Amino acid sequence: MTEPADVLTARGIFKSFPGVRALGGVDISVRAGRLNALLGENGAGKSTLMNILSGVYQPDRGELFWQGRRIRFCNPREAQAAGIAIIHQELNLIPGLTVTENVFLGREPITRWGTIDLRRMIADTETLLHQLRLEINPAVPVGRLPVGSQQLVEIAKALSSHSRVLIMDEPTSALSEQEIRSLFRLIKQLKSDGVGLIYITHKLDELSEIADDVTILRDGTLVASVEWGRASTDDLVRWMVGRDLSELYPKTECATGDEVLAVERMTLANSSLPGSHYFQDVSFSVCRGEVVGLFGLMGAGRTELLQTIFGLHPRASSGKVRVNGVEVAISSPPDAIQAGIALAPEDRKAEGLVMPMDVGENTVLARGNRDGAFGWIARNAEQRLAQQMCDRLKIKTPSLSQLVSNLSGGNQQKVVLAKWLATAPRILMLDEPTRGIDINAKKEIYSLIDELVHQGIGVLMVSSELPEILALSDRILVLAGGRIAGEFVRGEASEEDILAAAFQRR
Repeated sequence: MTEPADVLTARGIFKSFPGVRALGGVDISVRAGRLNALLGENGAGKSTLMNILSGVYQPDRGELFWQGRRIRFCNPREAQAAGIAIIHQELNLIPGLTVTENVFLGREPITRWGTIDLRRMIADTETLLHQLRLEINPAVPVGRLPVGSQQLVEIAKALSSHSRVLIMDEPTSALSEQEIRSLFRLIKQLKSDGVGLIYITHKLDELSEIADDVTILRDGTLVASVEWGRASTDDLVRWMVGRDLSELYPKTECATGDEVLAVERMTLANSSLPGSHYFQDVSFSVCRGEVVGLFGLMGAGRTELLQTIFGLHPRASSGKVRVNGVEVAISSPPDAIQAGIALAPEDRKAEGLVMPMDVGENTVLARGNRDGAFGWIARNAEQRLAQQMCDRLKIKTPSLSQLVSNLSGGNQQKVVLAKWLATAPRILMLDEPTRGIDINAKKEIYSLIDELVHQGIGVLMVSSELPEILALSDRILVLAGGRIAGEFVRGEASEEDILAAAFQRR
């Protein structure tokens, strides 16, 4: 049996930016019909390498080969024309355009009369969506779709160009379990069609089903390049972070206290579908020193539930919230903050941070002017608090004046958490707190959660990663069909039990 041919090869790639060497002599190969998993911590150089392969950057030194021929891409259009497509973790869609318009944006087919062939565009989009098992109307504006569906539209857009190399950057970070299964089926089909793939992920457990090769970067250098299966998970982690991680989930025993949060018969109407609800009659509690995990499939209402508790949907919701046994009226986020409730949202860039502001400003943003007098903000007190939070969460930043947009994903997430911890909350709600961050940053956030519950804070955590839910939660609630479909105590549930409840098979 002949070896699969190299479709795209990079050799000795160097790239520097002012004051930073991003890549120092990196090699990578993509072979037809094989998936190369590109691993490394945030800041390891993965994104820079992908931007070079897709024509966004040109290397300072090194060579690129396309099907054995030396090549140089001066811009992304040249890379696309050669047959390379990239799906970025941050979605690159235009919300106001339809699914069809987004899929074919800039590559619209033309009729013989010189007009856009909309009928063909719609038909081809329907075919692509059918491949992805995505049941949506191609004519719907993409901004109306949930994040998971938008991610699949991004994948459909890449597939529409009939690429020979497909680069995927954290493609499952916003997908439900069901959508991930569809994506993996599609990846297997692409490999059988001879497409070569580069797959960037922080979720090592998903690679056993799809990976053929593994390339690992650390600090801009190539650490290892092996076939999948020739190294253990422990080896991969050690290569990525430069040391052993004997225990990814550092949860320690913690005695729980009195009830700190109680939600009674919480209901949120779906205004776009009269008579329907995102969730209905949901009741549960969280105690001091307890982590309650909230699991559910995409569209189960997990994010909407946290948002409602936080006062983001007062006109469409009903139900009661008690904090420390006292009923509180929450009709806005300031009401929730005043009651001691904090929410770290799923989308840190769009909802958790103000990207043009610096680290210090973001860290104290949720506190308002509580340190000021007569409406004036006490700048010195804010700076001291921001520095304390940065030190406590080990945020890697040159200074508090660094723009938060310049930080890695893991450090941006720590700034989100620092912002809410600066409000001294009684209840911390976390929506996908480790989405899109590397293993080492995950471990640091897990350690922080463990520290917080020992301080008596109650934590309500949404996560799509079952190992994370099982390892960190004292109790697990499963949301399905807008209702609590199951409740499990730590140590008494398996992944199968939780998924059965999520699919309402019990």
